Amino acid sequence: MRSALFGLLAFASGLSAFARPFTVVAYNVENLFDLDGVAAYEEYKPDKYTPAHALTKLQNIARVVTKFEGGRGPDIVILSELEADATPGKTPPDYTAILKRYAGVKLADLLIGPKFDREVADLPSEALLLKALADAGITDYRMVVADNVTDPASGRKQAITNAVLTRFPVKSVRSHPTIDARAILEVLVEIDGAPLYVFANHWKSGASDPATEPARMANARTLRTRLDELLRADPNADIVLGGDFNSQYNQRQRYPAMKTTGMNDVLGSQGNELAVRQAERPLYNLWYELPPTERGSDTFRGEWGTLMHLIVSRGVYDYRGVQYVDNSFSVSKFPGLNADAMGLPVRWSGDGPTGSGFSDHFPVAAKFVTVADGRADRWLALTKPSSEAAAPTENKIGYDKIDLAKTALTAATIPAGRNIRNDEFKGKLFRVEGKVAPGTRLAVEFLGETYDVWTYDEALRNKLRADFAAGAAIRFYGELGIFRGRWQFVIQHPNWVK
Repeated sequence: MRSALFGLLAFASGLSAFARPFTVVAYNVENLFDLDGVAAYEEYKPDKYTPAHALTKLQNIARVVTKFEGGRGPDIVILSELEADATPGKTPPDYTAILKRYAGVKLADLLIGPKFDREVADLPSEALLLKALADAGITDYRMVVADNVTDPASGRKQAITNAVLTRFPVKSVRSHPTIDARAILEVLVEIDGAPLYVFANHWKSGASDPATEPARMANARTLRTRLDELLRADPNADIVLGGDFNSQYNQRQRYPAMKTTGMNDVLGSQGNELAVRQAERPLYNLWYELPPTERGSDTFRGEWGTLMHLIVSRGVYDYRGVQYVDNSFSVSKFPGLNADAMGLPVRWSGDGPTGSGFSDHFPVAAKFVTVADGRADRWLALTKPSSEAAAPTENKIGYDKIDLAKTALTAATIPAGRNIRNDEFKGKLFRVEGKVAPGTRLAVEFLGETYDVWTYDEALRNKLRADFAAGAAIRFYGELGIFRGRWQFVIQHPNWVK
């Protein structure tokens, strides 16, 4: 297990230094890879993923982390999609030594220019992230990374892995192999003398696909088996489950074709906040803290998804050890940073010489405190506890509610001769007025270039093809993007066609 102390932790005065509220964040950083030239994914090989790309990605992750705790960063960060080092050394990385070695030089200088050498290229992605955080003034973290192990039935190792950053003393670490997914990382930390179990997850992808749900059920079973062991030993154990579960909080409701789901049925994630007082329903999903229309951390084909989760055990509702701060759960979207003008995630893109963007997932966060009462028989008083009422099976993105005229760029707002095919304009909303280009694809001529026109709405797509022949004038609002090397405008709602 790769676990090491980062920075000089001031524990000499005892654990009382941590007698304060703390924040836990779960953050999928969308494939943070190192620069050793060995990558399982094509888009992260050297011809496409350069030191300049890595620098942009690392600094953008750090910019998001500085948004917490007044720039200090959360005390616990559950990370998904760090590269599982394909070229590990003979011994685990000594993060403290790495940071000390490069303390006098900025990450930008390490990655860009003559200082970039084989030694820097060999640094694992998590070491580069620690350096980016240190440059941003975020220090005193321990980094714990899951072993790249998988269940023998899967037959292969994973390209990416889970990790936990924490400022609290780490008492023990375990990796739990699971089928067709990243090993689940268990980290036991101690806060004011109280144990807190943190589990970092990244289950099998394909939330809406019934064919892959059995794999997520197996992932859930791996986690639930370990939770049952802990809860048998202590029914009020303080536990936080976080990460990318590739499942909706209402997985069973949202996809009725799935008769049994990993999230709701096997793991037992549920939304009745008072029910956690019952030993048979010990897990509460913090998504239920928010109104249904605000439940969303990612997007897919016009709908909000809730793949990122923080799920807590009954123990954080008592008056012993760690306690949840009621109604503190939030989605960490920061306008002008990781959220665009429409409030959607600014995804990472490797296009261009430096890349751009953040992640296809917003982080989720929650606050906790430590309590000294030692009362496992007393429960936290809750304000409007959720009762797991029927939730909507889908949460549509409000594309029809966007003030198009106010938000969209137009040809008149673009300086003459300016090319919009770059990172500055990617993801921006445009009012497009032009002629339909010839060819088998629906495309438009705009600002001297030809752009594909796409919509996920199949009925609208067919109508556009039928109504607009080559040479016809067409007007619509479209989101500028690039797909498989082709620039396109995406029409997200029928109202966007004028």
